[in-house]
Amino acid sequence: MKKIIAIILLFLFISANSLVYAETLHGHAEKNEQFEKQIEKELFTGEVEQLERKDIINMTVSHVLDSNINIEGDEFFAEVTDEVKGDRGVIIPKGTVAHGKITQTADPKRLGRQGWIELDFDYLITPDGREIPIEGKMSTKLHPVAEASKIIVQDVGYTLAGGAIGGFAALNWLGLEAAIASQGYTLAGGAAVGGAIGLGMALMRKGNDVLIAPGDQIRVKINSNVPLPVYKETALMQHEMLYPGLDINISDIKHEKDPFGEVNTITLTVMISNMSDKTFSGLDMALVNDYNAVFRPSIFGDTKLMFKQIRPGDKFAGRVSFSVDNINRNFWLTFYDRRKGSALTKISIDNAYRNVSSKTKRKNQKMRKKNSNFKKEEDLFDIR
Repeated sequence: MKKIIAIILLFLFISANSLVYAETLHGHAEKNEQFEKQIEKELFTGEVEQLERKDIINMTVSHVLDSNINIEGDEFFAEVTDEVKGDRGVIIPKGTVAHGKITQTADPKRLGRQGWIELDFDYLITPDGREIPIEGKMSTKLHPVAEASKIIVQDVGYTLAGGAIGGFAALNWLGLEAAIASQGYTLAGGAAVGGAIGLGMALMRKGNDVLIAPGDQIRVKINSNVPLPVYKETALMQHEMLYPGLDINISDIKHEKDPFGEVNTITLTVMISNMSDKTFSGLDMALVNDYNAVFRPSIFGDTKLMFKQIRPGDKFAGRVSFSVDNINRNFWLTFYDRRKGSALTKISIDNAYRNVSSKTKRKNQKMRKKNSNFKKEEDLFDIR
């Protein structure tokens, strides 16, 4: 009898707990649904735009893709570097992650034919966590006509260079008198020999492998129409940190080359009004990216602000440049407390960029395109 009563009590206990567990799950799911609706209301305008076939999305890869190392089927991630806008607003924000695969690679060949790599993209992951299926494609392969033209131009360059070298060699070995006596035939002969050598160099010349590195801009062509919600502008604003009395306005943002020809310099035009209780100088500021890497002002830019003291009550307008590792990342102009070393204010470069003129944005875009050189430089220590 005791055993029967114990079994009945155990059964009732388990049943009661199961009902409570079911009610808890039901309530939790309802809260999630309400939360998602609230998030959608904060993020989106309620309108829908089409990401259209043949649209182009600018991206940069998260790690190096090398046609000499990577193989077909290798997966990788890339990040959208420029917002994609429709008629009603932004549909793909900067920072959206794209998933891709390497679909084809080719090694460089003789006659200067370049190696190439082809990438396919199948979905996007937006900053708010949504996964969007797409069909995108990017290839470094030249059109056959364009590639042939490029090779011809390069090979003519080799041949002409060889001819010039041959002519100078004949002049050096046989002398000017021999050239005059032969009515120039010694120079012509030397040029012919040099031209033959140059042509041989062109025929033996091998193309380059392809290297796509973080910071290089790739242009991905969309192959299908995708309906996407339009973001509210307020939802795309980066978080900032302000210090009472310190007012910083960024009126212009330019992307420039450094003295070595690399497009890795961000030049800001700033207006600073210091009504705070602290004194600042250009040495107290830096650009900080979303990986918390810190970049101090560059000595190759305007250095007036770098060494200027901005005391309480001072106002200053000027330019300051920063050399960064990847110009496509998110950055904040940050001022530090000189004594403690802690950040006092952080102004988003992305937020300020929304108010930059269209002319400057076009120039920056053109400048970044020039950084899309996917040629892999020859390794001096490679003994192949």
